[in-house]
Amino acid sequence: MDRKKPEKEPRELPESHEPQEGAHLSRRDFLEGAGAALVVAGGAPKLGVAESRTAVVAPQEAEAVPRTRIRLTVNGTEHRLDVEDRWTLNELLRDHIELTGSKIGCNRGECGACTVLLDGEPIYSCSTLAVWADGRAVQTVEGLEQDGELTPLQQAFIDHDAAQCGFCTPGQLMTATAMLNQNSSPTAGEVREALVGNLCRCSNYNAIVEAVLASTGSGGAP
Repeated sequence: MDRKKPEKEPRELPESHEPQEGAHLSRRDFLEGAGAALVVAGGAPKLGVAESRTAVVAPQEAEAVPRTRIRLTVNGTEHRLDVEDRWTLNELLRDHIELTGSKIGCNRGECGACTVLLDGEPIYSCSTLAVWADGRAVQTVEGLEQDGELTPLQQAFIDHDAAQCGFCTPGQLMTATAMLNQNSSPTAGEVREALVGNLCRCSNYNAIVEAVLASTGSGGAP
């Protein structure tokens, strides 16, 4: 015979024990309510912190960058202009005189792609301040061509495939030009020594040396 548990009669609460608000909330109702409260609390502005951060990041007036008036001759043309003391010669040539032949490779005086001639001497224009060129003569790769005619060195670079990607070519040409101005009949070893500061990512060094030698009319093998 099945036994049934006796039904308990509901107990009446004393008048002094009123049910508390939320006593009959389900678990889901409780969690949803708590989640909403957290979202509201998280989105409320924290005035003290916000104000302090605003005070810290408030923009300040930029200090004026020192500038210097310089005069220099670039590829036979005289330029007088105000330059920021922090500009490099390469920045001046590329960004302000619009001669973009000299490249920026390493930007720290190692690869030679930025080489130009300063008073006839090859220098890294990425590591030379523009103010240092005041009163001096600069020659870039754009200044090699005369009346639409390439120099024998430039033509030899074309004939002997000395330029691969071409990025280092302006620097190679300027360094080789400076060497040939002082030694018109170099040996292969002298060419290599002169170009040691100019790197070629394509590793086309043999063709470059061959082109330099060919430009002298010697036609010697590297």
